[in-house]
Amino acid sequence: MRASLSKEQREYMIDRVQAYFELEREEQLGDLAADQLLEFMVNELGPFMYNKGIYDARQMVEQKVLNLDEDLLSLERPAGRPPRN
Repeated sequence: MRASLSKEQREYMIDRVQAYFELEREEQLGDLAADQLLEFMVNELGPFMYNKGIYDARQMVEQKVLNLDEDLLSLERPAGRPPRN
C-alpha cells in the first residue's frame, strides 16, 4: 500500500533519506532504494508516530478543557438569598 503523501512531500523525504545515508553512512542510495525505504518506514513506523501525535493532541485538548472548565466555574455568581447579619 502506497502512503498518501503528496508528490512534493515524497520527493522531499526521499531526498532527506538519501542525504542521511550519504552523510551518516557514506553510502549512495538511489531513488528507488530510498523510495522503498521510505515506504517501509511510513508503513511500519508511521503508525507509532501517528499514534503518539494523537496521544499528544488528546493530552493538550484535555488540558484546554480542564482550563476552560475552571474558567467557567470562576464566572459563577452566588445565588439565593443574601446571608443575614
